[in-house]
Amino acid sequence: MTGQVYRLHSTLELPLETVYDYFEEDPDLPPEIASVDITRRKNTLIISAVSDDETISKYTPTAQLKASISETRVYTEEEQKRREGPRWGDDVEEIDEDEEPLGELIEVAAFKGDRETVLQNTAVQYPMFLVLCELARQAEKGTLTAISEVDGELQATRIVEGEDRPASIEVVEGPNSGGSSSSGVDWRDNEFI
Repeated sequence: MTGQVYRLHSTLELPLETVYDYFEEDPDLPPEIASVDITRRKNTLIISAVSDDETISKYTPTAQLKASISETRVYTEEEQKRREGPRWGDDVEEIDEDEEPLGELIEVAAFKGDRETVLQNTAVQYPMFLVLCELARQAEKGTLTAISEVDGELQATRIVEGEDRPASIEVVEGPNSGGSSSSGVDWRDNEFI
């Protein structure tokens, strides 16, 4: 199977632990990917494809997924209700400043941005896109939308909060088609240059 990713936009957020668990459970990777290398550099997570194709030089950069890592606080339902509840009246408990903050602090991997930000390099790019789709199905927060080509056919992908959703491709005329005059500067015929 040959494929290419033309457009991609992601707002996915997954707990970092979920990302590590997914790859530790020995997932079914596309046949073009032998394994993945996971590297963390400060607040950046890089998941690089290791190709099984021996014709790809070891110096050729293979596709990689890139995510930023941040900390966020996660609350139970009870804690969330307490946080959002009313703060007036005599029944309000005094909040002790020394009291532990509510919720649990976790690290989150955010695969956010367009194709060049989230999915980098071209060698085995489409198989790595399929890996990103599987990660998107693990996410409880965020959206992945993409236009890709597989064996000569365009495909639309849309995954919202872990669920595949219907998607379609609409071909529209470009901004310069239709004969309307452009409001921009014509640099070729500009007498001031």
